Amino acid sequence: MTLADQAAIAGHDGQVGSSGSSGRPQRRTFTAAYKTKILAEYEQAGPGERGAILRREAITTGHISDWRKTRDKGARKELAPKPAGRPGRSAQEVENERLRSENEKLAAELARTKAALEVVGKAHALLELLSGSADSNSKRQK
Repeated sequence: MTLADQAAIAGHDGQVGSSGSSGRPQRRTFTAAYKTKILAEYEQAGPGERGAILRREAITTGHISDWRKTRDKGARKELAPKPAGRPGRSAQEVENERLRSENEKLAAELARTKAALEVVGKAHALLELLSGSADSNSKRQK
């Protein structure tokens, strides 16, 4: 069996690249209740059962030691998962940004309108000048 056959059986398209939208693997997050439950279960288990708990939950001893340290510090809120990404903007900041962009759009529209009025005014003055010279030429010819 060739690698192409194995890829076809496994459902791969043969393309090397990201499997998700961001191309990065997603990290699991654990709730504070889950962490305390697993810690309690791990500490009550015997030496032979601890490995089974770690395999069942797909976690490492590093998780257990980190969770134990934060619990021992008395920092329950640190056991809670931290929100991903940057913090959201306040309603006032969102409103300010909306008003700022609206102000920029209106300023650009005003500048276009002023330029158009200036062009129309110059065209009107030119037409008056041409019509005035046309009237004076017709009077002279008589």
